[in-house]
Amino acid sequence: MEPADTTMDAVRWIGRGEALARLGVKTQTLYAYVSRGRIAARPDPSDPRRSLYAVQDIARLSGQPFDETLNAAPQARAPRSASRGEAEVCSSLTVIADGRLFYRGLDAAQLAETATLEDVARRLWDARAVNPFAAVRPRVGAVPGGSIRARLFAAVARRAEEDADPKARTVEALRLECARVLDEAVDAAAGSGPRLFLHQRLARSWKTPERDAHLIRRALVLAADNAMNPAVLATRAAADGGAAPAGAAFAGLMTLAGSEMMAELNRASDWVVAVRRQATDAARRAHAAGGLAGFGSADFPAGDPRASALLGAADLPADLARAVQEGEAATGRPASFSLALAVIARRLELPRDAAGDLLLLGRLAGLLGHALDQATNGSPIRARLRYVGPEPGAH
Repeated sequence: MEPADTTMDAVRWIGRGEALARLGVKTQTLYAYVSRGRIAARPDPSDPRRSLYAVQDIARLSGQPFDETLNAAPQARAPRSASRGEAEVCSSLTVIADGRLFYRGLDAAQLAETATLEDVARRLWDARAVNPFAAVRPRVGAVPGGSIRARLFAAVARRAEEDADPKARTVEALRLECARVLDEAVDAAAGSGPRLFLHQRLARSWKTPERDAHLIRRALVLAADNAMNPAVLATRAAADGGAAPAGAAFAGLMTLAGSEMMAELNRASDWVVAVRRQATDAARRAHAAGGLAGFGSADFPAGDPRASALLGAADLPADLARAVQEGEAATGRPASFSLALAVIARRLELPRDAAGDLLLLGRLAGLLGHALDQATNGSPIRARLRYVGPEPGAH
């Protein structure tokens, strides 16, 4: 048994009460962190009925500095002003820097040149040493739903129910869960068939010529993740509350499906469809009437590199290229990624809702990554509900 009173032990291991105080969580949450492997624990040498918890893990989860050479409580971070309802979430997946989008340090637009969605998923899941997709086997049995989106939601919901057991799982086991979720979701969307790459299965189901399948691959890769948004917060909050990756990602998917981004994508898709039925100057007239969507981005004021990468590889026919150019001229803003997805869907003559389906399927890889990151490395998501309703007992 290790000695209880060495200086290093006194710093590295603390009791339950101090651990709860530093984390600001309830006992059940502390136990959940231990069961998931996020906090190391060991019996207290002076009382085996009690447990001690690793200070370094607690400091990482709480976002506090840790100095193992000092036998002192870590210094709290300086308070900062925050907007009402704001939450700060730490992520190791994606960042926007200098007008570019990076997946764990690699430029997403450059990745889209050659990477598959499986490649990007493994990067976002930090699974570069072992390929979790290698252990995935096709699942027999269709999921209900008349549309791709309905089948996608049904497949992820089914996995969420099956994976809901709160037992502790290794990171490798969680990555395998994520791979199964993504694989089954694409199978639900595309139907059964040869075990091709995910984008090839979709291209086959849409009868897309092989020479154009790379556009579906690029779209999925570029859709995989973005900056902080409500879908990411919903996913991480669910994972922080104990949901399995499938359940957490399902929360994010449903949030994304009802988001302003999806609404903009739908408006952009409607406009792109209408372009081919309208006369020249349709963009200017649509903009004047307030019906032109898909231009400009708050995240990328100088232009979304995902849109440029996707449209630049598309070899657009003259009418679609003119639609993009006229829209940019009418609004004075560059095409957004939403518009790029809508244009690609028309370029490939995909079903009407395919642009949104591409976004949801690609983003599922990123949402699973956020669920995994939150479950294994994420700091607690602290939020406080402030009651502003009637006084208790008021009539």
